[in-house]
Amino acid sequence: MKRKPASASEVFSRLKEIYPEATTELRWSNPLELLVATVLSARTTDTTVNRVTENLFEKYQSARDYARANPEELERYLRPTGFYRNKARAVQGLARAIAENHGGGVPRTMGELTALPGVGRKTANVVLGNAFGSDEGVVVDTHVRRLSNRLGLSAEHDPEKIEQDLIKIVPKENRTLFSHLLIFHGRRVCRPRKPDCPDCVLNDICPSSTVK
Repeated sequence: MKRKPASASEVFSRLKEIYPEATTELRWSNPLELLVATVLSARTTDTTVNRVTENLFEKYQSARDYARANPEELERYLRPTGFYRNKARAVQGLARAIAENHGGGVPRTMGELTALPGVGRKTANVVLGNAFGSDEGVVVDTHVRRLSNRLGLSAEHDPEKIEQDLIKIVPKENRTLFSHLLIFHGRRVCRPRKPDCPDCVLNDICPSSTVK
C-alpha cells in the first residue's frame, strides 16, 4: 500500500534538525548582489556563480555601475555561467530599471521586483526572503519541484502551481527556510537519478521511498 503524502510540518521539523545551517549557498552582502547572483544562477551551479561574482562584485558595486558597463566587458565576466549574453542583457536591464525607477535601491515588493527585466517570481522570492526577511512566497527551483512531487506535497509540475500548493501548507514564517531545507536535502540525499532512500530521514513518511 502506497503511503499517504508527507506532512509539510514533519518534513520541516526533521530537515531543520539535520540541516541547521540551511541557507542560500550564493555569496552576497547586499540585496543587489543577491539579485544579480540569482539571475546568474539560472542553468548553472551556485559554485560557478560564486566564483564569477567574487570578481564581478568588486568591479560593479551599484546599479548604475552595471547600467553603464561596457556590454562586452560584462559578458566576459559572465561567460563561465553560460547563456552569458542573455544574462548580461538581463543584468543591465534590471540595473537600469533600478537606477531610473527606484533610486538605485532594489525594490522590496513582489510586484516591483517582477516588473524588473529578467526577474520572475522565483528570483523575487529569493531576494524577498533572504535579503528582506519577507516570506511572501516559496522559492521553487528544480530541487523543490522534485521533492515536492516525491513527498506528495504537490502533484503539479509548473513551478508557480507548486508554489501555490506549498503556500497552503507551509506557515508564512517558514517559507524561505522550507525552500532551503528542500534544496539542501535534494542536493545531498534526494538526488534526481539516485535518491539515497535508505539514508533519508524522511523515508518512513515519503510515498516515493524505496524503503518498505
